[in-house]
Amino acid sequence: MTSERQISAMPLVDEPVDPVPRAFLNVERSAGGQRWISRLDQAMQNRALAMTQVHGIPELIARVLAGRGVTLDDAPAFLDPTIRSLMPEPFMLTDCEKAANRLADAVARRERVAIFGDYDVDGASSSALMHRFFAHFGIDAEIYIPDRVFEGYGPNAVAIRKLVENGAQLIVTVDCGSTSHEALAAARDERVDVVVIDHHQMSHEMPPCLALVNPNREDDLSGQGHLCAAGVVFLVLVATARLLRERGDQRARSLDLLSWLDIVALATVCDVVPLKGLNRAYVVKGLIAARHMGNAGLAALFKKAGLGGPVTPYHLGFLVGPRINAGGRIGDAALGSRLLTIDDPSVAEEIAGRLDDLNRERQAMEAEMLAEAEAEVLAEYGNGEGASVIVTAREKWHPGIVGLLAARLKEKFKRPAFAIAFDASGKGTGSGRSINGFDLGRMVRAAVDGGLLVKGGGHAMAAGLTVERGNLGALRAFFDEQAQKTVPQLVANHVLKIDGALSASGATVQLYDQLEQAGPFGSGHAQPVFAIPAHRLRDSRLVGQNHVKVTLESVDGSRLDGIAFRAAETPLGDLLLNGRGTQIHVAGCLSADQWQGNRRIQLRVLDAVKAP
Repeated sequence: MTSERQISAMPLVDEPVDPVPRAFLNVERSAGGQRWISRLDQAMQNRALAMTQVHGIPELIARVLAGRGVTLDDAPAFLDPTIRSLMPEPFMLTDCEKAANRLADAVARRERVAIFGDYDVDGASSSALMHRFFAHFGIDAEIYIPDRVFEGYGPNAVAIRKLVENGAQLIVTVDCGSTSHEALAAARDERVDVVVIDHHQMSHEMPPCLALVNPNREDDLSGQGHLCAAGVVFLVLVATARLLRERGDQRARSLDLLSWLDIVALATVCDVVPLKGLNRAYVVKGLIAARHMGNAGLAALFKKAGLGGPVTPYHLGFLVGPRINAGGRIGDAALGSRLLTIDDPSVAEEIAGRLDDLNRERQAMEAEMLAEAEAEVLAEYGNGEGASVIVTAREKWHPGIVGLLAARLKEKFKRPAFAIAFDASGKGTGSGRSINGFDLGRMVRAAVDGGLLVKGGGHAMAAGLTVERGNLGALRAFFDEQAQKTVPQLVANHVLKIDGALSASGATVQLYDQLEQAGPFGSGHAQPVFAIPAHRLRDSRLVGQNHVKVTLESVDGSRLDGIAFRAAETPLGDLLLNGRGTQIHVAGCLSADQWQGNRRIQLRVLDAVKAP
């Protein structure tokens, strides 16, 4: 059972439900401009208590589960997700049986197969899974990844015809294809079958293909719409392997699909899909596979990234993912998928080195672009508060990095942001990121309908667009008009949800290991946030380019190190760097670092405020 010094919970009984939650530690406005509130309302607190009493779940884990919507009955199974218990019957996915039969036929006939994938981590992972599957049966399938700048997202007719000319008898598109009507029509005209395996939102209009496996198509009732593309591909391969076994193919009996869950976990984490249902099992079991270092490509990337300790979702999302993405953003888009198919350690190490170099180049380009974008925001919008939606644009920006740029601007200025890269012809390729509560994709589609954009689309939190330079001013005005009624209110009411209060002495490795039982954490299953109340800011200093390192000290002399990433020249950074010796409340997430064989706990600082 967790001790009182580790976490202090709000009372579990005999308190009326307050429709307006009280501020946690009375923090009405922090350095980050946020109001702190408890994540758990009264009903959640009661549910946490029941989990502890009925199932014997430690208090802290029970609070974390209850605060994330896990029910009393589901709690034990939630802590032990398995592929067997969470995997649906693959044929429940519309067209899965048709797709699996066609893939099995390709194996039986030893056909020439081409795999058309997207240029991000999910696309690379999906392509690698499909390639490894055919390779097991002696078929060297061709992988084609389009160039982000020159070809854009998804299949195009020119590339499809090229694959047919190269002898493709079956084309499988992964993480793309659901809306590629013209490109797939080119394959149909060449009398080549296409199987589409995807997860993106799509209209009711079906593309011309033999089979479309997409849990987000309107007539799919499988309930698996939260899967990334690699997760869907895995289900299709499970079904295909079963069919081949039923047909008597002995090679299918030696196929170990579970050993590839490290690739599925990588895609699931990096594509930021909700960590619920089968996705949790994919990540939990995939991490086990990743720790065995059975995939030469992943092992080489871990080595390049300086991995210390067991593989975690953080390592997949922030060390491996950006390196694979770097190929698609500014280099050879096919490097990532090729790396994940390699079994030769020396070749894997060479490709990993190229991706690592590209990632360093990407980081330098991003830093330069970010400085330019922030200067534009200050010139155009003052400190950013003068705009409901920030739109930055410039020639010579790299279109493969504008999404990262938009994410950084959204993070710093706490409002939806777009970054647009214009080419010499005056056509701009842009990407946007939103804040919780504002549907960016809907606004972009409205701009398309209004004739302000050449094309555009996306979902609530992210969107892409193409715009002519002459329409940039009108687009800024339109976005501001669309957002001015809701965004300022969302910004003003920005809250940080706190799971509980923790002291420096309570931030132990044992506590961290307890928390990990309730993970993995990510999209749809937020990492626990703890308040560290009234601790002395013993030390603070800049590290790296713009991070702030701190040391907190409790009244009993215990100390806790922390780091606030990218906090320099922000209100949070100013408070930390100028507040040495003062008492502050700090909010953040716990992490465990491996150093010279020892594990130590560190706080990832999210926010802070002076203690009264």
